[in-house]
Amino acid sequence: MVAADSADERNRFQEALGRPVRFGSESVIEVASQPGSTVINGIVGAAGLPASVATLEAGNRLALANKESLVAGGDVVLTAARSGRGELIPVDSEHSALFQCLVGEVPTSVARLLLTASGGPFFGKHRADLAEVTAADALAHPTWDMGPRVTVDSATLMNKGLEVIEAHHLFGIDYDAIDVIVHRQSIVHSLVEFVDGSSKAQLGEPDMRVPIQYALTYPDRLAGTLPALHLADRPLEFYTPDRNTFPALDLAFAAGRLGGSAPAVLNAADEIAVEAFLDGRIGFLGIVRIVERTLEAFPHREFETVADVLAADGEARLLALSMV
Repeated sequence: MVAADSADERNRFQEALGRPVRFGSESVIEVASQPGSTVINGIVGAAGLPASVATLEAGNRLALANKESLVAGGDVVLTAARSGRGELIPVDSEHSALFQCLVGEVPTSVARLLLTASGGPFFGKHRADLAEVTAADALAHPTWDMGPRVTVDSATLMNKGLEVIEAHHLFGIDYDAIDVIVHRQSIVHSLVEFVDGSSKAQLGEPDMRVPIQYALTYPDRLAGTLPALHLADRPLEFYTPDRNTFPALDLAFAAGRLGGSAPAVLNAADEIAVEAFLDGRIGFLGIVRIVERTLEAFPHREFETVADVLAADGEARLLALSMV
């Protein structure tokens, strides 16, 4: 079952496979609902939400690489996990790191979660420096090889803001106890600070094979394909994020605290704005302006169902597009 959109795609796929194939979003939900399954959800955007909910309602393990599911519909996803008794394990490197650091720990012992950020290609720049940057500049990520939207979001720090919202839902931690620290080397993937003043961190090369494998094999650790990490002669540096130059981070914190439709609107508007930037229709600084204006103009409401989330997502995209 695949979610191919065009008839040509479907025909080519079916001919290559040599057997009948089912297509479309309903087929994805159907396969995610098969009992006893482990489902990796890497669908891009809020479109991944129905598959996440279907997986958890069926009592399956959801290896979540689609952060937008939790950003846009966090409460809906968690309700599905409780009702279906599904298992939610993060695949994003930062959240996998936090998950690994929290295994065996008592929740009341946690003081703070620290998500690490590479700082993107514009680390050290000032706001005035960013007015004329190009899409090629924004796509030149220093350590990770990612898709265009995530790479641009890393350049604005919006990606880290979305990860803050995801961490809040995944671990049940208040926003006041979640922070971001810039770590250019991307070796320390995130840290947990405990009430006794000690911290735990998960370290590794910037390679997604480790968090993907861990989500599939947890609670076991199996031999992997990466060599051991060697830290000799590899300095690890940490910095406070420049929130004045990169206001997307605080915008995401504010949307997360407001809850309801705000995180879904944040995510939808950002996707539209990033696409407009990549197409050359707006400048780099226009991304956050469009997201902020969309949040201000969108009528706030609460969600109960997947349909509620997807309806708000669609409305926010149209609103953001009108501002482009």
